[in-house]
Formats: sequence, structure tokens, C-alpha cells
Amino acid sequence: MATNANTKELILSAATRSAQAHGYGGLNFRDLAKDVGIKAASIHYYFPSKAELGAAVARRYREDAAAALEALSDETPDPVERLRRYPDNFRKALQHENRMCLGSFMAAEYDDLPDAAKSEVQGFVDVNVAWLGRQLTAAALVGIEESPDRARAIFAAIAGAQLMARGRSDLTLYDLVIDSYRKAGLLPV
Repeated sequence: MATNANTKELILSAATRSAQAHGYGGLNFRDLAKDVGIKAASIHYYFPSKAELGAAVARRYREDAAAALEALSDETPDPVERLRRYPDNFRKALQHENRMCLGSFMAAEYDDLPDAAKSEVQGFVDVNVAWLGRQLTAAALVGIEESPDRARAIFAAIAGAQLMARGRSDLTLYDLVIDSYRKAGLLPV
């Protein structure tokens, strides 16, 4: 029998998958309940409103992204190699049923998000940009003053590559665009 914590995790996982495919607007308690195997009313026990569910999903996604970036830092001592591997996180979403980065998807719906979810989406971008900036300065690719601008450019470019690839349902296009960024010098070769 599932515990309350397990059920909450199952709901969050199902909601994350749904939001990556359909955005915040696509979060539907009835569909989530069917995916999890519970009654729709049971979701309200854990998340009384769609706004609370959306904020929890965005918060979990931000936390998971921060943990993945720290894990990449821990397992890869060379900051240049870390930067080379960074686009892989976005590629993984596309590999799973042509899903998008949740932070990017929700950012596109920003005006329709509850305030708590807006804050988490901004936090997701901030976590990525700060991490990229640290890698850029550690690799001595740019100075500390230039690192925030370059980090934002890298983040935006990779999110754009993911959007292009998703729009064509073509993972190869993502790889081609990322390679073009390397050739242009935005990302290390």
C-alpha cells in the first residue's frame, strides 16, 4: 500500500511529465489521478489547488536541476568539460517523448502562472545562469564581469535549440544546433 509520501511523489512525478508535455495550462487533476491510479479528489488532499500543484512542480524541477548541476560539477573536475556536457540535460527531456524543459515551458506561460510558480521559474533560470557563470569563469573563458551575460546567452540559446527541436520532433536538429553553437564559440568545442 502506498504511503502519503509515496502518493505525493507519484502525483508530483506525473504532474511534472504532464507539464513538460502540456505546460501549466495542461495540468488536469482528473488526468493526473488517472495516471497515478487514485481519485481526483485525493489530489486535493496533497495539493488543494492547481496553483499549489504548479508551484510544487516548478519548485521540485528547480531543486532537481540544481542537484543535477552540482552532480555534474562533482563528477566532472574540468569546467570546460562541464560546459560541454551542460546541453545534455536539455537533450534528455527531448529524448523522453519530445518533452520540454519545464522551466522553459512554464516561462512561455508566465502571464498565466500563479505567483509562487513564477518565482520558481525565475529561480530555475537563476540557478542555471549562476552555475554557467561559475563554469565560464573557472574555465577562464570570460572574466567575472562578462560571465553573467555569456551565461544568459548560453541558457537562452540552449532553450531555443530545444524549442526548435521539439517543434519538429527532431532530436537530430537539437544536436545540429548545439554543434553550431560550439562552432560559433558560444559553447566550448
